Amino acid sequence: MQRTVLIVGVTGIAGFNTARAMSAAGWRVLGLSRSHRYDIPGVEQLRGDVLDPESLDRALHAQEFSHVVFTTWSRQETETENRRVNGAMLANLLGAAGRASKLEHVALVTGLKHYLGPFDAYASSPADTPFRESQGRLPVDNFYYDQEDILFAEAERQGFTWSVHRPHTLIGYALGNVMNMGVTLAVYGAICRATGEPFVFPGSPQQLNGVTDLTDARLLGRHVLWSSTEPQARNQAFNTVNGEVVRWRQLWPEVADALGVPAADYPGHPQPLEGRMGHADEVWAGLVEKHGLAPYKASELASWWHTDADLGREVETFADMSKSRAMGFLDYQSTIGSFTDLFQQLREARIIPGLD
Repeated sequence: MQRTVLIVGVTGIAGFNTARAMSAAGWRVLGLSRSHRYDIPGVEQLRGDVLDPESLDRALHAQEFSHVVFTTWSRQETETENRRVNGAMLANLLGAAGRASKLEHVALVTGLKHYLGPFDAYASSPADTPFRESQGRLPVDNFYYDQEDILFAEAERQGFTWSVHRPHTLIGYALGNVMNMGVTLAVYGAICRATGEPFVFPGSPQQLNGVTDLTDARLLGRHVLWSSTEPQARNQAFNTVNGEVVRWRQLWPEVADALGVPAADYPGHPQPLEGRMGHADEVWAGLVEKHGLAPYKASELASWWHTDADLGREVETFADMSKSRAMGFLDYQSTIGSFTDLFQQLREARIIPGLD
């Protein structure tokens, strides 16, 4: 009997890649999003607003599904507002899903801010590395914690099992996403290649030289798929990272080479992209015309602020995957392969210029 999953935030980087993984495994995939950004093969797309319970009831009416994957969030000005809004989003969705179907399992995708703290207090007093799921919560407000508590309460009330996934920075295909370093660096590299500006690592010396890791969005999709049916994974939280650690001082020249642009010497201090890419839309419009690219603005593809936040951290950040390994999830992804595969996909979709 074919299983059916509802993926919330299906056009985002986590949702899109999870949908692809579960569809490839033979699942029927319902994808819920507020607007129709683009078609996704193998996904039946539904329209609904997670802040509007009535719209959710309309979207899920007469739909039957046993599993839910929640991947969306909404950035607010303060963590107090993040808690209120993002908690309501999950609560509304789980309420509507429970009214529509009998749920077996819900997977919640959060992130390593579980260990680092929210943007209001980002990395001010982080957990010790390597991050492990057994570490307790930080003594700060964090909407991830609220979402977990909402999930646990609804699981007990409705009788479903759950899993929580904590990826690091996601690298993978998605367009118009607010947290997409891979596409951001692809746009940055193409602009530098076109203008001759230096492709310089924009972040902190600590990030350039320290140990870190990343998460391929395809691996996240496979991890969610695994946790949705693996008995040992029920009612567990998991780190979700590629399975190797890297240093940006080693990775940056490889990323540059994959984008066909020389890696510039590091000046010894951060050079944030948000302050340097004010001309990006103008340059990008010329590249779109010259190379026949899809008609996006650079500002619709790149998330300068988020990449600056990731690469500007002054603390070491990497997560342990031993818990998943012990339960049988042995997947691994080369980190430079995450970038090169994404860049090729973007070229084939005519999102960024080719290297000819």
